[in-house]
Amino acid sequence: MTTTPSDGFRLCTRYDALGAVRVEMRGDLDHTSADTLLDTVVELLAEYPDASELRLDCAPMGTVDSSGLAALIMIRRRTDEAGVALRLDGRGAALDRLLEVTGTLDHLTTTPMDAERTPGRTARTTSETAHEVPSAIDGVRSRSARPPGPDGTA
Repeated sequence: MTTTPSDGFRLCTRYDALGAVRVEMRGDLDHTSADTLLDTVVELLAEYPDASELRLDCAPMGTVDSSGLAALIMIRRRTDEAGVALRLDGRGAALDRLLEVTGTLDHLTTTPMDAERTPGRTARTTSETAHEVPSAIDGVRSRSARPPGPDGTA
């Protein structure tokens, strides 16, 4: 399936033999294309109820605005409801930075099974760009979305 809205955003989808639904996104994921992506994913999850994972190829994607981010969060909800793992493949630095700044990186890149394997801590599946900073509570370390400044504070 290929979808091309008028703004040039393009989706190429396929289902592979390993049970993964793959969606390649080209163009900007913004207010004009976010609904197209979400609708396509909902259709694909209904069409392939035995899918084990949804892989969104972000490498060829342009910029992402708040509507695009909201679509990714809604897709995560839909995949969780369907019991399908969500993978954001080929994330660039700009997308990782957006996800870090908005506090959604762990939510969008960690599967519920990953979190279960590491009790008491959210697992990270790919990017380790957040910096650990000491917490004042029982020596627990937490992650800051911002890198520490020159004096070591976040």
